[in-house]
Amino acid sequence: MMKKQPAQWLLSAASVGIAGLILTQSYGTAMADSNTAGFKATPEQQVTTRQVAALLDRSHYLNQPLDTATGSEILSMYIDSLDPNHTLFLQSDVDEFKKKYADEFGARLKRGDLSAGVEVFERYRTRSNEYFALTKKLLKTDLDLTSKDSIVLDREKLSHFKTKKEQRDYWKRQLKFQLMSITLGQEDEKAKEKVFLANPDITRGQDLVRNDERTPSEILVNRLSRQQEQLSRLKDDEIMETILNTAMLTYDPHSNYYAPIQANELQIQSSLQLEGIGVSIRPDRKNPDYTRIVTLVDGGPAAKSGQIKPNDLIVGIAKDGETMIDVVGWSTREIVGLIRGKRGTSVTIKVRQPNTPDASARNVTVVRDIIQQEESGVKKRVVEVQRPNIDKTPKRIGVLEIPSFYLNYRARRNGEEYRSVSDDTEKALKALNKENIDGLVVDLRNNPGGSLDEVAKMLGFFIKSGPLVQIRDNRGNIQVYRDDDGGEQLYDGKVVVITNLASASASEIFAAAIQDYGRGLVVGSTTTGKGSAQIQLDSLALGTATLTQRKFYRITGGSTQNKGVVPDIELVNIYDDATFGERAQKKALPWDTIRTAPYKPEGKFSANTLATLNQQSKIRQQQNPHFAYLSTLNDIRNMEDEKKPIPLDINSRRAKMQLIEKRSLEAENKRLIATGERPYANWNTYQAAMDAKFEERSQMKESERPELPEDEAFIKEAAYIMLSADAKVQASPEEKL
Repeated sequence: MMKKQPAQWLLSAASVGIAGLILTQSYGTAMADSNTAGFKATPEQQVTTRQVAALLDRSHYLNQPLDTATGSEILSMYIDSLDPNHTLFLQSDVDEFKKKYADEFGARLKRGDLSAGVEVFERYRTRSNEYFALTKKLLKTDLDLTSKDSIVLDREKLSHFKTKKEQRDYWKRQLKFQLMSITLGQEDEKAKEKVFLANPDITRGQDLVRNDERTPSEILVNRLSRQQEQLSRLKDDEIMETILNTAMLTYDPHSNYYAPIQANELQIQSSLQLEGIGVSIRPDRKNPDYTRIVTLVDGGPAAKSGQIKPNDLIVGIAKDGETMIDVVGWSTREIVGLIRGKRGTSVTIKVRQPNTPDASARNVTVVRDIIQQEESGVKKRVVEVQRPNIDKTPKRIGVLEIPSFYLNYRARRNGEEYRSVSDDTEKALKALNKENIDGLVVDLRNNPGGSLDEVAKMLGFFIKSGPLVQIRDNRGNIQVYRDDDGGEQLYDGKVVVITNLASASASEIFAAAIQDYGRGLVVGSTTTGKGSAQIQLDSLALGTATLTQRKFYRITGGSTQNKGVVPDIELVNIYDDATFGERAQKKALPWDTIRTAPYKPEGKFSANTLATLNQQSKIRQQQNPHFAYLSTLNDIRNMEDEKKPIPLDINSRRAKMQLIEKRSLEAENKRLIATGERPYANWNTYQAAMDAKFEERSQMKESERPELPEDEAFIKEAAYIMLSADAKVQASPEEKL
């Protein structure tokens, strides 16, 4: 049975970011005065290496031996981990290492030998030094930002360079692109600040002018210097960590190794999450120079702000009213250090969505606090909806917002009073039943999961009886969680579940069971696809590890792993361009099936019914100004394709950014006009107003902050679908097992 504490499963989401922070700098950084020269593994490091190798060889869910083929895979992934964009290692470097070590890399790990991995790292350091030396030299010259050259930014699928000339030419073009981006970002920022100065009312009494006078070259030198300093402080344990963590990641994305220093930092990160702003972070997969927010802790200041979302990129941090610091190129550890602080003090996080202009970044001020995982907990409310030409009077719809499947394990273990999601949901359902609701919307958007016991109890409120979820371990043993309360249901009315790409783990189990029993519809977008469970290993000679040993399956026999839960009715996917979720991860465990757990559906939505509901919903979404706005934003984000050549002409780039800004403003103004609000005169005024609005909202109490209209559109559309859906009622469940 999997029972992971909230801190553990939240941290597992950020494990790649913490454990792999030194190996995800795509463009490399120099290591000056490094203490890694002549690194020879200590007896403790050798023992740890053998322990990790044994775990993978014998105890991972895959039951995949650490043989020659797997060792070769680890070596390839290790090289790619150090150089994910294929810009540092030459093809000759890669060929040399594979010829030399591919057949014996696994065997070396089994006997505690890290020397091959260290040699690869030393070559990485050499190439990084070459990169830094060239960029330092080039930044002292006047680089032409109006050339006819172009660059492909995403080289993950491309070959390594064959010659140093090709490599250095790319480095130069890369430098030009970075300078262009910083220059254009500064132009937009200064234009926005002019609006603040010319229109003091728009700031709503807030000081939002930053006055960063650094040149683009100065900013870029600072970024590269930070990376250099970061790697110069690298210790032997951390090099070991890059090797061993890569070995574990070769098996699956949720198996990780943490060296002692990083294990300590993991605890600090846990403290950050529990006594800070409540976020988990890791380097962005597409561009590791950026740090991406993975999950938000329920009840934390970040979640309460309502302005910070999963998938946001952190581009700046201002501590306690100080000057905003550009953190592009910073390590996750350094960013954690900036965010961390005393309870009651404030920190401003500058974030933006991927593939959006720098000017669209928003500043969100949050006050650090002690976070209780279940502090905000389940929220209930009643909304009224009325279908045109159908409902004579408004229908009363209950809404349950489930932020996570929380449970205070420590309090329960100590015999103390505690809160849990099932207890809070039970109270909420009883209260909603008294309100004579016509249906229930269960909102699982951005729900990262939690306690398996709790999701089982929750399902029991809705389902009469029967199996709920199946769990298979690495030995093939299958455990079935069941609801055996004799058919009791706390709520037996109409129900619909909303999901999105950030709905993971336990939330996927809930949605899958509701769908499989025909108890209600699932609407929204396909879920994360994290259908695995990990154990925490603290008995290693050095550091700690997490190891995947179990996998979740629906009662139908299909896994929730990788594939996720596909909704019955699709709504606009706000994470359309996202690179998170299981399907975007390397070496993700595959989707597969086991035998069905015998069960009796409570209802069934026919194919014709679902087709009709999808068609009707699609028409409503096209007509709804908020859905139309979100769809347009997806189209705008997709205008940037980093796999295609991008011109290195600042005028061309500026025109492209202005087109994106123009389309973004048009989308917003179209929405405002449709809802009877005043449109914005220009892009700079719009961005300035958004900055002020976000800052104001972040300072409001959560209970006083109005729902965002685009979020509320999902609730109302889910209600429309639910009210129009009639499942064919099945016979009462009588299982013969």
